[in-house]
Amino acid sequence: MEKKKAAIVECLLFVAGEPVLITEIARVLEQDEASTKALLFEMELNYREEGRGICLLATEDTAQLVSNRDYIRYVEDLLQPEQKKNISQSILETLAVIAYKQPVTRAEIESVRGVRCEYAVSQLQKLGLIAAVGRKDVIGKPMLYATTDTFLHKFGMHNLSELPVLPSEEPETVETV
Repeated sequence: MEKKKAAIVECLLFVAGEPVLITEIARVLEQDEASTKALLFEMELNYREEGRGICLLATEDTAQLVSNRDYIRYVEDLLQPEQKKNISQSILETLAVIAYKQPVTRAEIESVRGVRCEYAVSQLQKLGLIAAVGRKDVIGKPMLYATTDTFLHKFGMHNLSELPVLPSEEPETVETV
């Protein structure tokens, strides 16, 4: 790994404070996207191996410096949050349906959950965890929703393939003797 390029990337991500497009990092470094992704991957491994207070988190499209989750208790102690905002169970369930079935319409979410979900969808959009990604080509052209890079960053994932595997929907067979 070129130390100077790694230092430049670290500086860019620190100053940006939010996810930066990998294509933009490649442009600044004057190199191709594949080389930039390789550099980011190597940097991410180095941060992890060194157990540093910050980590590099790269998705398919963006990279960002984030706090090391191992030290979150210390951050909370420092900031002493008065009240932690939790996502309600119903909003979390709606997010899970979207994450696993995306792109998905509101009616499809409601079909899985069995309840209306307008409020949950609007809250998830406000939090930036989901976004409208188009319209389904059926009567009424309902909006399609999918998770965002913010979702990946909040849950510490690089891509959706890191979602936990859902248990099989097939009923288990029990052998009797």
